[in-house]
Amino acid sequence: MSARFIVLLCLWLLSAITPAGADDYYELVPQRVAPDTYVFLGALEAFDFDNHGAVANSGFIVTEQGVVVIDTGPSRLYGEAMRAAIARVTDRPVVRVYITHAHADHFLGNNAFADVPIAALPATARTIRSAGEAMARHLYDRVGAAMRGTSAVVPDEIIVPDMEPVVDYGDHRLELIATAGHSPADLMILDRRTGVLFAGDVVFHDRAPATPHGDIAGWQQALAGAARTGFRIVVPGHGPVASDDTPLEQTGAYLRWLVERLQAGAARGDSAAELMFEALPPRWAALAVQPAEYRRSVTYLYPALEKATLE
Repeated sequence: MSARFIVLLCLWLLSAITPAGADDYYELVPQRVAPDTYVFLGALEAFDFDNHGAVANSGFIVTEQGVVVIDTGPSRLYGEAMRAAIARVTDRPVVRVYITHAHADHFLGNNAFADVPIAALPATARTIRSAGEAMARHLYDRVGAAMRGTSAVVPDEIIVPDMEPVVDYGDHRLELIATAGHSPADLMILDRRTGVLFAGDVVFHDRAPATPHGDIAGWQQALAGAARTGFRIVVPGHGPVASDDTPLEQTGAYLRWLVERLQAGAARGDSAAELMFEALPPRWAALAVQPAEYRRSVTYLYPALEKATLE
């Protein structure tokens, strides 16, 4: 056995037993969308072993006081990849993290930011405290080893927008907008300097909205509130960034169509199974993660609409 072969064999064995790092799972490239403002675009897919759960958008703003992060992604390794990507843009430290809502793909990267304040709305913090570990286990089942070392780090700062609706970071004035609809507590952040609105999952773009925890009437109100902010650029929770209100219009129209379709089915006496497998109109069939999201919406929303119709 040659010395060269032995060296190669040792290197192969070493690589086989060395744990994969963040770069082995996530190749995060920040997209500049405005001065000092960057977004990591998630995959337009459902969770799977190939995308490692990185399906939501996250972002950061570089300010004179330091870096402000919006959402931390689906895992500790994703959060570590975020921090490495941020460090390639600026040497300023991360000074605060904002979590838009308590869905796993938006907050489970908190592990990588445990050394800085993590802020969220009260209901978001409560949900992460009570259900975060279960969400982490569920996501591990969906995406596998990329979740290694991930735990639910609860935000340690509670946002009360009525008391502090605007926070200054150097010359970036961030308006903290508390709403609800996609989830029981949705935080939107408007940078008044650049006009960038980080809308979280209040807004989807070219991807079917996820509705399991949705209050559709409240969601429509949240969309109307987003439109009134006068934003110039909107960063949706999922899907491409836009410089007009197309994502808001698309999300609102889909939600209206969804409720009307379910109400009509209930009025006809259709079963959930009958509705679930009906063909979708071309406009909505073309959205990413269809028909899976539509079928999930039927599962979660139809029983209450059916009951209301019968009553």
